[in-house]
Amino acid sequence: MKNIRPFQDKIPQIDPSAYIDETALIIGDVQIDKGVNIWPFVVARGDVNYITIGQNTNIQDGSVLHVSQPGGIHGDGAALHIGNQVTIGHNVILHGCKIQDHCLIGMGSIILDDVILEPYVFVGAGSVVPGGKCLDSGYLYIGSPARRIRELTIKEKEAIEASAQHYTKLAQQY
Repeated sequence: MKNIRPFQDKIPQIDPSAYIDETALIIGDVQIDKGVNIWPFVVARGDVNYITIGQNTNIQDGSVLHVSQPGGIHGDGAALHIGNQVTIGHNVILHGCKIQDHCLIGMGSIILDDVILEPYVFVGAGSVVPGGKCLDSGYLYIGSPARRIRELTIKEKEAIEASAQHYTKLAQQY
């Protein structure tokens, strides 16, 4: 497939149950787990470091996933880790960060190098999370730079889980 490309000696590793839209582009050292769904015009470029995407995670239309190379201010560089049952909204940029399980990243948000999102973090649409920040579990963050607004309700945590389940079922229809 032309949209799944090696880079140097690195070939994307994609679980057979994953859905990758034919317009998405997956390059290099990218590992995609069971039930992942990657929607139109997503780019996941694991060229100078690696990307991992956990089970039943969805990466929505137009999002860009990239990494930082070793050296300079990053030492070993900054890989991109995305946990299980994560929803990445439309046109999100994730760069060399760690998104743990059950997070939701709103449309148009930007998450920069060395950021850690603990489980059950909701980043509101259009937010920017500057490099090196750690967002505590169980909170809503909004703004540029993103700031903690309030604790998530039980219904909001359930909605994060439901979002991942919804996209996993939707991908099966494709």
